[in-house]
Order: sequence, then C-alpha cells, then structure tokens
Amino acid sequence: MSLTRNAPRIRAILSSPWFRLAARTLVGVGVLIAVVAHVGSEPFLRGLSRIDPGLIVVALALSAVATVAAAWRWSIIAGRLGVGLGVAEAVGRYYRSQFLNTVVPGGGVVGDIDRAVAQGRSAGNVPQAARAVVIERTMGQIVQVALAVIVLVYLRSEFQGVLFPVLGIGLAVLLAAALAAVAWSGRARRALRRELDELAAGVGSPGAFLRVILASIVVVGCHAATLAVAVTAVGASVPPHRLAALTLVILLAGSIPLNVGGWGPREGIAAWAFAGAGLGASTGVAASALFGVLVMIAVAPGLVLVVGSAVHRSHAHPPSHVPLLAGAERRMGS
Repeated sequence: MSLTRNAPRIRAILSSPWFRLAARTLVGVGVLIAVVAHVGSEPFLRGLSRIDPGLIVVALALSAVATVAAAWRWSIIAGRLGVGLGVAEAVGRYYRSQFLNTVVPGGGVVGDIDRAVAQGRSAGNVPQAARAVVIERTMGQIVQVALAVIVLVYLRSEFQGVLFPVLGIGLAVLLAAALAAVAWSGRARRALRRELDELAAGVGSPGAFLRVILASIVVVGCHAATLAVAVTAVGASVPPHRLAALTLVILLAGSIPLNVGGWGPREGIAAWAFAGAGLGASTGVAASALFGVLVMIAVAPGLVLVVGSAVHRSHAHPPSHVPLLAGAERRMGS
C-alpha cells in the first residue's frame, strides 16, 4: 500500500531533470572507474604528459572551425523555425554551450538547454527555440553516424570481427526500440509525427538540407582531426584509413548522453576499439584522455562568455530557470 501511495512521488522523482542529471553523472563516473580499474592510471597520465603549446594551438584552431560550422547549422535551422539569430551571435552562444557541456555534469546537454532557453527568451518562443536546438543536434548526430557507417562498411574486411558488428548491433537495437515505442504508444506516434513535421520545417528545403549536411561534415571532420592528432601525439602509428574508423567510433561513444563532461563511455570504447584493432587498450585510453583535455582547452572561449553573463546577471534578478530547464530538458530527449 505504501508503494502505491508513493507511486506519484516516485514517478515525479524519476521524471525530474535533476534525477536524470544525477543518473547520467553516476553512469559516466562508473564507466571511468571501470576503465581505471582495467588499465590503471598510467594511460591517463601519459595522455596528459603529451600536452604542449603546438597541440593546444591546433586544437583551438580546429575547434574554432567546428564551432563556426555548428553555429551556422543552428542559425539555418533556427531561422526556418522562426527563432533565427545571426551567425556571429550563434557562434558566441555555441561556445558558451560547449563550455557548459564540457564542465557541467549532465551528459552533454546542459549547455544545449542553456542556449535553447536563452535564444527562446530572446525570440519570445522558448519551445520553438528548443526544437531548433534538438533538430540541430539531431542532424549532427545523424551525419556522424552515417559517416561512421560509411567508413566501416568501406573497411569491413579489416573491422568485420570488431567494430562493424558492434556498431550494427547497436544501431539495430536503437531502431528496434524506437519502432517498438511507436508501435505500442499512440502518444509516441503523435510525438514522432510532430517532431518529423518540425524536422521538415527546419531542414525541409534542398538548399537548407545541403547546408546543414555540409556544416555537419565539417564539424565531425574537425573533431576527428583533433582526436587523430591526439592519437599521433601519444605515439601510436595507425594507417590513415584505420585511424578514421577508430576516431569516428570513439566520437560516437563520446556523444552517448551518459558521461561527465564527455568523459566515461568515450574512454571505455577507446580502450575496447584500440584493443580490438591490436593497438592496445592503454593507447586508446591515453589518446582519449589527451583528446578530452584538448577539447576542454579548446572551448575555453566559452568561459569568457559565461563569466560575462554572470556579471551581467549580478545586476539583475531574472526568474528562476527551473521551470524552463525542465521543459527544455524534455525537448532534448536525452
């Protein structure tokens, strides 16, 4: 009886954005602990020891190109949904978003929620701004998955026993889960139709679609190049085609929304992928750790924007973000 009486409270807790935030953080920390238990701390220290000014400059440059491309993608989609913003403004908000995603636990969505709410308030339509951010991130993920699949299919003779089947099984499970949810839930079907309509509105024209795809390819390419630089810096010698496959798979793992500022699944998959490719799990972890630190340094411009925004807010007392945060977090869906 007590369980029945407390059921609404339990459901409220489980659906709370703060509970999901804590769950994601715990999973990310758990994966990191498991990786350290398996390979020790030496690979992390080896990765950190390879940092030098040259690597930092390269990471900053690649991150700048990726940020501009991602901001352009967001600006295109937001404009079509009626909550448009200029590319220069989008770049600033995207840097701020990336910084928050990197330093705040939450599976890499806290910064996206922040920019959705900020842009929504500026445009006078928070729900539509949240849709624009969801579509922008979704298109980026679709292109990233597509590129990984294309590369692995091309290299299936080399990775058919390791990466290719795992990626295929993972995508099949996700697709099956989505189809099952749609088949069994009228609410899910209605939500899917609504989101597909929004997706069509956001990238429906051929011109907008091609620009979004091009921007997404540039973003993925810059991130893959940064990771490739990290792999080379830790002393690994990997042929370019194999390196492309490994970096794309590791980047996919880094986008799993169960991490701490990007850390967790990325290191676990890096260890597994490098071990499966005969390069050693510790090398994969060292490269991933170096990549993680380079990413944190590369999004440092966002810190300036966060501090500036905090100083500005100190002179005013806007309403709490909590209700908007909950609604926007539901729109993010992960």
